[in-house]
Amino acid sequence: MHKGKGMKFVGDSRISAERKPNIPKDYSEYPGRTEAFWPNFLLKEWLAGSVFLVGFLCLTLAHPSPLEGMADPTDSGYIPLPDWYFLFLYELLKYDFASGPYILFGIIIIPGLAFGGLLLAPFLDKGPGRRPHRRPVAVGMMLLALTSVIWLTYQSASHVDWESRAEANKPVPPSEQVNIDTDSEGYAVFENNCMSCHGEDLQGGAAGPSLVGIDRSVDEVKDIAQNGTGSMPPGQFSGSDEELNKLAEFIISVNKEE
Repeated sequence: MHKGKGMKFVGDSRISAERKPNIPKDYSEYPGRTEAFWPNFLLKEWLAGSVFLVGFLCLTLAHPSPLEGMADPTDSGYIPLPDWYFLFLYELLKYDFASGPYILFGIIIIPGLAFGGLLLAPFLDKGPGRRPHRRPVAVGMMLLALTSVIWLTYQSASHVDWESRAEANKPVPPSEQVNIDTDSEGYAVFENNCMSCHGEDLQGGAAGPSLVGIDRSVDEVKDIAQNGTGSMPPGQFSGSDEELNKLAEFIISVNKEE
């Protein structure tokens, strides 16, 4: 310490006692290789995120999400579907290699490998370049994942009539509900053969139309139960002729009471 120079106390020898202004380093000597996080890199990220957000908002306005009607806990014939952002996994389970005896491949192994590969992509491709053609592994895995998700989602959504599902899944107002004798023998036959598609109140569901308000005779109902009609395939009824007759009479009786 020299006289007149003052004293300086430093708690850590690795910290300089001189205060320096918080100014980003000059990266001009490294053109195209690196840049200051603030504000250069952060501004680019914000602009890219803003463009994506605006595009996504425009897409939702032009094509609203395929939502269904309000949930009805009394509809036992309802067939649920996952939300639109999980439809690609739902579609994957329709393929032979990911369903049936290979269901574990569809619900655990294939999704696990896909998401695990995306997590490992930065470690598998350690190239210093930032352009896509200099990162073939990471870019290739991301393009494969993005293409698969878009294609599977499109395939799943294109086979679903969302408007019909929303209309069929609307709760039935109390004023429109019909009185059904659940203790009758015909209802027991209906429960074993028809309820899964037409609902416990005969109001229909996603897999079958309503049986209330139909103008059919007993013989016509019996014929439809055995031979099918429209999208209903034949052979849906499994029972004796006596049970078939009770079923048809029960359905007709419900429509008469209405």
